[in-house]
Amino acid sequence: MSSNKLGLDPALVHRARALAAKAGRPVVDMARSHTTVSVERAVLRLSGVTGADPDGIPWVNRLVDAVRNDVGLGHGVALPVFHALAEHGLEPTAAELTLLAQKAAAGSVRFDLPTGKAVTAAKKASRRQVAAGIKQIDRNRADRDKMIRRYGDPKQRPWIYLIVATGDIYEDIPQAQAAARAGADVIAVIRSTGQSLLDYVPEGATREGFAGTYATQENFRLMRAALDESSKELGRYVRLTNYASGLCMPEIATLAGLQRLDMMLNDSMYGILFRDINPIRTFVDQRFSRQIHARAGIIINTGEDNYLTTADAVEAAHTVTVSQLLNEYFAHEAGLADWQLGLGHAFEINPELPESFRLELAHALLARELFPDAPLKWMPPTKHMTGDVFRGNLLDGFFNLVGALTGQGILLVGMMTEAVVTPWLSDRDIALQNVRYVLGAAGNLHEDFVPAPDGFIQRRAHQVLDEAIDLLEKIEDDTLLNAIADGTFGIMKRPAHRGKGLDGVAKHDDGYYNPATEILETPAKEEQ
Repeated sequence: MSSNKLGLDPALVHRARALAAKAGRPVVDMARSHTTVSVERAVLRLSGVTGADPDGIPWVNRLVDAVRNDVGLGHGVALPVFHALAEHGLEPTAAELTLLAQKAAAGSVRFDLPTGKAVTAAKKASRRQVAAGIKQIDRNRADRDKMIRRYGDPKQRPWIYLIVATGDIYEDIPQAQAAARAGADVIAVIRSTGQSLLDYVPEGATREGFAGTYATQENFRLMRAALDESSKELGRYVRLTNYASGLCMPEIATLAGLQRLDMMLNDSMYGILFRDINPIRTFVDQRFSRQIHARAGIIINTGEDNYLTTADAVEAAHTVTVSQLLNEYFAHEAGLADWQLGLGHAFEINPELPESFRLELAHALLARELFPDAPLKWMPPTKHMTGDVFRGNLLDGFFNLVGALTGQGILLVGMMTEAVVTPWLSDRDIALQNVRYVLGAAGNLHEDFVPAPDGFIQRRAHQVLDEAIDLLEKIEDDTLLNAIADGTFGIMKRPAHRGKGLDGVAKHDDGYYNPATEILETPAKEEQ
């Protein structure tokens, strides 16, 4: 989708992107020179290590902890782990790796860094085993493409995105299938409260989540299989979303690729600002997870909408634009294509404010025109929902109308019972009815909608872009990490030397080796 309904100056847009790249480059350099416990656990998951000990601690955690205790993480886990396999007469297979983890947890294995020819042997064995995991991700991407060709995509854009999460995966499944029958194109299974702060990924199917369902490999598998049945039944491919954020971002991204999820919420800023996760930890984790998403053909959703739940949606509008530009830069650097960038923004202006609807239009259209080839993820009102379900349904209708007027790609269904109860099936039906009516009656209205030249909407959009450029100039001078520490985004102050998970970060030593990164950063032709 390409247009210039706002009369944006191309030179200014180019300057905004250039400033975002300059501000983002030091963060990328930092991410490229560090690793984390979760990145290394993701390498082991790609190698096929699964399962957990009797206390529920995954074997990948046990193995990484043992390596870190013996030799640190500065060289990565691949070299010491695959060297240990050879030293103990074990084969470089998923089963033998799991056995090694069990031995390490029992204290019967010590890890050393290989030298000489043993380095070459460990690299070769680890790369072969990790490549098998990445080939499974490749097969899943090909399977998705086949299913889309067979069943088709939804006829309309934006795709209708609906959250289903009861805490019990076996309750989620029939609710998700019912939602798909009622018109949902994307089913998002929101995570159990606080899972982002767990430094491990739970194992197996779960039934005890609170205000959400745990993100686990088995839960991913079960829901994906159920939605494949729905895709066949409905004659359109139903997409599945979960959350790759928090302390286990790289691992959850990897599990999503291994189980053919289609979208993942993936934005370090959410964890930094709202979960107080260390900025360095999460930027390192974000880069690896986005490399996995790029390979898997997964669409990422970013979390700029969250800023507006704490900051004022008018005063802070430019911070959303700045974050979108930074997220675009980080995503491209990690290998994601424009069609995979579900950049987030939200309908969160106080409805009592005069001209609130026109302001929302200006902000949404600015995002659409700055990122013409990205799907964008448009988020419904939450902050100013009062419990008046009639007013809430009307606000959601206005939100849906903005989505139609500005050609958004992914539209999250708003609930009239927001902030009152976890939605009932009947609430979802009414909300979906609202969306279907607006998109049916006005779905292509963006073709006709052109703001008045130099009118209110154009002037507001220009003002936000100018403010975004001013802020990017300040960030370039002061660095992004300092801007985050100063409370620039969402008014939360998060210093780089504080926050959860910092102890899980390690700087690369000379000789650091990560077979997954090596494969993911190799151009396809060279890889073959």
